[in-house]
Amino acid sequence: MDYSDRVAKAVRYFWKIRTQQHEKQEASTGKKDAGNRSAVTGGKHLDGFIKLLTELLSEAGLPDTTIHTTATTLPGYFRPTKNWDLVVVVDGMLLASIEFKAHIGPSFGNNFNNRVEEALGNSTDLLTAYREGKFKPSQRPWLGWLMLLEDTPKSTAPVRVDEPHFEVFEEFKKTSYAKRYELFCERLMRERLYDGTCLILSDKTGGLKGKFREPNAEFSFATFATSLSAHAMAYAKLRKK
Repeated sequence: MDYSDRVAKAVRYFWKIRTQQHEKQEASTGKKDAGNRSAVTGGKHLDGFIKLLTELLSEAGLPDTTIHTTATTLPGYFRPTKNWDLVVVVDGMLLASIEFKAHIGPSFGNNFNNRVEEALGNSTDLLTAYREGKFKPSQRPWLGWLMLLEDTPKSTAPVRVDEPHFEVFEEFKKTSYAKRYELFCERLMRERLYDGTCLILSDKTGGLKGKFREPNAEFSFATFATSLSAHAMAYAKLRKK
């Protein structure tokens, strides 16, 4: 299925809200927010993607009352709770849990590491809680992670790595942050830490017109959405039997 138009709408919404938040911050303070922090911490800019996934889950046959975008707190194993962005709970079972993230410059180095650590921690925490029976009688929930990365020379140009004691893996040498995110998505899937990952690149100028690109078809929105929809459809059909 072609989701291009619907993804473009979500991308436009992201950049529209982000721009509005940034302009509002400048108007209220009279100066630009360092590092564009207002546009990152303002929230709501990824709501277009959350709405799109909510629609797809509904189209897959799940009741709207099972798809949660506000009451999204789930128990963890290494911490009491974690608030996810979208949670699906059907008949007392955790069917899916999804996190939506964006990474906008000018800082990519430390923020990249923070995104990686956060995604790894969230998955490990929830899957360990699942292993310990916290979500019974749930089967293994479908976990998803979506990243919208700013398409800019700072994110797409190769960067050096520090190797004071040991060499890093060869595939990380002379790679951009965009490529590192691609490798990250691949490894999250290979290690079965997530059931679906998605990497979308877009810049402000093109993004306000709905333009985006997907560097790897394996982590495209279509692949991500198809996997989630299939999981939802399977359970929706089971409920009708």
